[in-house]
Amino acid sequence: MSEPDLDKNKRLGEKCIDEMTLLLYVERQLDRETAQGVSLHTQTCTRCLNLLRVLDRESRLLTRSMLESDEPLPARIAEFQARVKPGMQWIWGVVFGLAVLGVYALYTGYIEPWQRQFEQAGFGGSDLLSLVVFQGAFWKGWQSMFTLFEVLAVMIMAGFGLFAFRRYFRRGSAMAVVLASLSLLLMMTAAPASAAEFRKGDNVTIGKDQVIKGDLFITGEHVRIEGEVDGDVYAFAQQLDVSGHINGDLIAFAQSERVSGVIDGNLRSMANNLTISGTVDRSGSIWVQTLELDSNGKIGRSLTAGGQSLTVDGKIARDFLSFSEITTISGLVGGSFKGHGKSLSIASGAEIDGKTVFEGQQPPSVSSETKLASQPEFTKVQHHAEERGSGYYVWRVIWTGAFLVFGLVLAGLMPKFAAETVESAGQIGASFGLGVLVFFGVFIASLIACITIVGLLVGISSLMLWFVMLFAAEVVVGGIVGHWIMGHTEEFWPFFLRVLVGVVAVRIVTSLPFIGFWAGLAVAVWGMGAISLALYRRLQPSLAPNIPSVPMPPMNSPLPPHTTVGGV
Repeated sequence: MSEPDLDKNKRLGEKCIDEMTLLLYVERQLDRETAQGVSLHTQTCTRCLNLLRVLDRESRLLTRSMLESDEPLPARIAEFQARVKPGMQWIWGVVFGLAVLGVYALYTGYIEPWQRQFEQAGFGGSDLLSLVVFQGAFWKGWQSMFTLFEVLAVMIMAGFGLFAFRRYFRRGSAMAVVLASLSLLLMMTAAPASAAEFRKGDNVTIGKDQVIKGDLFITGEHVRIEGEVDGDVYAFAQQLDVSGHINGDLIAFAQSERVSGVIDGNLRSMANNLTISGTVDRSGSIWVQTLELDSNGKIGRSLTAGGQSLTVDGKIARDFLSFSEITTISGLVGGSFKGHGKSLSIASGAEIDGKTVFEGQQPPSVSSETKLASQPEFTKVQHHAEERGSGYYVWRVIWTGAFLVFGLVLAGLMPKFAAETVESAGQIGASFGLGVLVFFGVFIASLIACITIVGLLVGISSLMLWFVMLFAAEVVVGGIVGHWIMGHTEEFWPFFLRVLVGVVAVRIVTSLPFIGFWAGLAVAVWGMGAISLALYRRLQPSLAPNIPSVPMPPMNSPLPPHTTVGGV
């Protein structure tokens, strides 16, 4: 028995569309002309329209049911891992060796010279770590968080212990002893956090009779601290005047700043002009345009200062490290002096008990009425191109090998994505535009997220991803350059050969003097933009162009009763 014709609007002799064609239409796999024909037919054929609606609904449900929250390892990657595992054990040794060389180069090239400069300024290794990590303005309050982590760690260990030895704690007396011990341990590890006080306004004054217990955060146009603060002070002001007593550190950001009181801790300041006529018992780290340490001013330890003009008429108990165009010393420096700048003047009455080292454009001017422990050592700064020795090119070759190994691993694990990334790099305008946003925006957003406790994990993860993209950017740009030189290919080893040629060419360009830095920056922005563009296209659905959408009747029109989905 044949199926009755339910479509009264179908013309005589007109055939319905088969189910496979309708399914391809739903999946946007038909060409434009065929899809328009299907769309016109479903506007006059109710039977095909109902079938099209059913296929569209089933396609959506099937897509949702096949989505998994934990996707297993792709078969292609699993096969690649099983194939290379027996014969590629040596790769870990190569990677470890490159990592050791990279860490050694980073330490000898950057960390060790900076550490020597800080040690010459009076900061030892442990003192520098304590200063930067535990006493910096952005790290205050982390001790309380560390205490919280200690408490959480103790609680987690206690939980694991109870779970492991649960069969031995069936008696109530044993459980009571354990809980009492944990309570005593928590009381010993937990430390009370000091409260902080906030003051703000146009004119904020801490009176002479006022005593503030704990840290003080103070903001305003005109800020005066005449009383006593039993803690650290964080000040943001246009004009700051400290004539009272601060038992902790002073971290200040101001246009005009004057310190005539007593600071028991350190002075960390960024200001337009700063005058110190009081006492700072510990060290000072100051970055200003104009600094004046008058005859009554005193720094109990070392002073590190940078600015346009530095004048020292008072006393510095230890070393003095200066980065300034004009430095004038007429007071006492109990340690050594090391300066970088345009000119140095050691006036009458000055006394330097240690070595005097100056690097500048002209020799220091030394008065005959000074007391120096040794003759000043002068090094003339000559502005010329930096000479690159053989070690520089050796490290360039080592890093080029690291880039090639990294590119080989990425191309082996993700060959299709690697080809898509190189193709995206061919669109120079889009890659550069998106690369500027990713290069600067993601880095800044990651740093901001790292400052907050809630976004710390997200910030660190995104920052590590940013560094991976930065490292892979040169490989991507090398791939597109290799395609420009040797032509396009889709096979693996010819593709990697082009990547090799392109990376070598890019490394040569970025090694050139004068333009090497800017070329490297352009390559980083270009490559990161290409990677981001490829990721964006991967996340977007692949649709055929200009395909009409599935025609849908009004919501009150039900589906046929004998469908696998049911009514609306």
